[in-house]
Formats: sequence, structure tokens, C-alpha cells
Amino acid sequence: MTSVRVLLAIAIGLILYFGHVAFIPVALALLISLILSGPVEFLHTRHVPRSVSAALIMATILGSLVALVNFMSEPAQKWFAAAPHTVRLIERKIRPFEQIMSRIGELRNSAGNLGSGPQPAPSPPSSGAPAPAPAAAPAPAAPPQESAPAMLLDGARTVVLSCVTIVILTLFLLSGGPPMLARMTAAFASDLKAAHILAVIEKVRSEVGRFYVTTALINVGLGIATSLAMMACGMPNPFLWGTMAAILNFIPYAGATTTLIVVTVVAIISFNGLGHAFAVAGSYLALATIEGQFVQPLLVGRRLQLNPMLVFLALWFGGFFWGIAGIILATPTLAALKVVATNSAGGKQLLDFLSPHKQDEPRNRNALLKPEVSRVARRQGTTPVA
Repeated sequence: MTSVRVLLAIAIGLILYFGHVAFIPVALALLISLILSGPVEFLHTRHVPRSVSAALIMATILGSLVALVNFMSEPAQKWFAAAPHTVRLIERKIRPFEQIMSRIGELRNSAGNLGSGPQPAPSPPSSGAPAPAPAAAPAPAAPPQESAPAMLLDGARTVVLSCVTIVILTLFLLSGGPPMLARMTAAFASDLKAAHILAVIEKVRSEVGRFYVTTALINVGLGIATSLAMMACGMPNPFLWGTMAAILNFIPYAGATTTLIVVTVVAIISFNGLGHAFAVAGSYLALATIEGQFVQPLLVGRRLQLNPMLVFLALWFGGFFWGIAGIILATPTLAALKVVATNSAGGKQLLDFLSPHKQDEPRNRNALLKPEVSRVARRQGTTPVA
């Protein structure tokens, strides 16, 4: 039975890996519809048709994304235009470090050559030595590679087709709503099982949707705070770094780490002294710590807390199988599995596996000390006090 499960897992992994072009748009559409179904159902209770609500919400989101890209395009273009100058600055900044490492390498080579004797000179070839082999024939010319514009056009076409597919599937899922899920579930299960499956799906929709809406608001606040902190530190284009911090913070652990590395490198390039770089890194690190340790647990709660090791592994395998889309889908997949395990009769083992492991805390310090007190009292011939 175990071998069958292993083979089934390998088969599913291969299907997901080689069929990523077809599966990624469907998975992203499911995630987006899961998050946006709450506002659509809210408008539906106000007698707005689901199709109209879905179209309005999707148009608002797409318009906001276009405005955000237009707002951030100018500072991004400035950075791309200044790329050669930035590269020269980086080379100048790291030149002392390269010199130090080169000097260390020379000392290491000198120390390694101390114990070795002089190398014998190579003997001249004898007169009876065979003639050198003729030079090898030149290798055949490599086939012409595809030009960069053609590769860029092909990649852009794939991205555009995937985006259009995601939008269309999301509109269909939001327009159908719970009635469509009910019809699909009833076709594959009995009435009782279908009702339970619908209840679990509704719970997943509610919990995951609330989680991501709250997380989005928190990330917007983090982006604004990061922009203000970068502006106070004198960083160029502070709103660019605030936007980057807000977007990357949707990826647990890796997003905040990437933002910290990027702003630190930019600070080292932009300023002459290391004091500004430490101020930039310290300010963002303080904001990320406050957000992760205090704001997120306070507003989101601990219902969907996951095992950090499983989150890291999910991000790793998601990126390996599906790239950026896999990284985006890793955390919501684990959160949905935890909600399903919470609302299933036989899901306790899966719930314990997904939940963070809590350290065993002493229930009563006096109870832990009582055996030791009793042993000491018996040794001294006295009666321990209760």
C-alpha cells in the first residue's frame, strides 16, 4: 500500500511538472476566485447579480494594477537607465574587498609552496619521439540561436495567454458561485456528502479569503511605513522600495529576506558611509519584525498558523515545480489543507502535522518541584510542607 502511494505521488508530481502550462492558470484562477468570492457574495446579498459583481471587482483590480505599474514605471526606468553607472559603483565599492581576498589567496598559495621542492624542468623531446598528432578538425558550426527579441516575444505571448485564461476562469468561477459548486458536487457524491463538501468549501473560502484580505491590508500598511522609513533615511525612490516590500511580503520568510537584501545593497551603493546602510537595513528589519511578530498575529489570529518548516518546503517545491506561480500558491494551499483538516472527522493527524509544534510548557512549577522537595525532606527526616 505504501509503494502504491509513493508511485501515485511521483506520478502526480510528474504530471504537475510537465503540465505546468495548463495547470498554473487554473490554480491561480481558483486562488483569486477564493479570495474575491467574499466581496462578490456580499454584493449578491445586496441584490447585485454575481456576474455583474465579478465584472466590477475584476475591472477594479485590473485598473488598480495598471495604475500601480504606471506609477512605478518611471522610477524603474530610471534605475534601468542608470544600470551601467550602478555597475561601476558596485565594482568600486567591492574593489577593496576583492583586493583583500586576492591578497589572502596569494598568502595561501605562498604557504602551500613552502614545503614543495623545486619542480624539475621538462626534458626536451628525443629525436626518436613520434611526431605530434595532427590538429583536430574544426568542430561543425553550431546552429543559429533564436534572437533575443523573438524569445522575448514568445515569452510575452505565453504570459498574455495565461493572464487572459486566468481572468476568464476567475469570472466564470465568481459568476457561478456556490450554486455551481453545489451542482458539480452533487454530480459526484450523495446528498449528505455533497452537503458536507459544500460546507467545507465554504469554510475554506471564508477563512482563506479573510486571511488574505487582512494580509493585503497589513502589507499595504507595511509598504507605506517602509516608504516613509526609506524617505527618512534619504533613499532614492522610496515609494519603489515600499511597493516592493508590500508585494514581496505575501511570500512568507523569503519575501521579507529579499526586500532586506535589496534595500541594503541599494543603500550601500547610494551612500558613501556604512552608517546609512545600517540605518536603512535596521529600519526595515524593525518594521518587518513588528509586522511579523505583533501585527500579523494580532489581526490574523493563530487559526491558520502553519509549521514554518512545511512553509519553507512548500515554497521550495512550489518554486521548483511551477516557478513564481508555485511560490504564490504554496502558502494558500497549506492553509486550505489545514482548514479542510480542521473540519474533517479524520483530519486530526493532518492538522497536527500542519500546525506549528508547541513546546511542552510546565503546567505547574510547584508540581514539578514537589518530587525534588519530597526527596530532600525524606533525606533530612522531615515532613514536606504541602
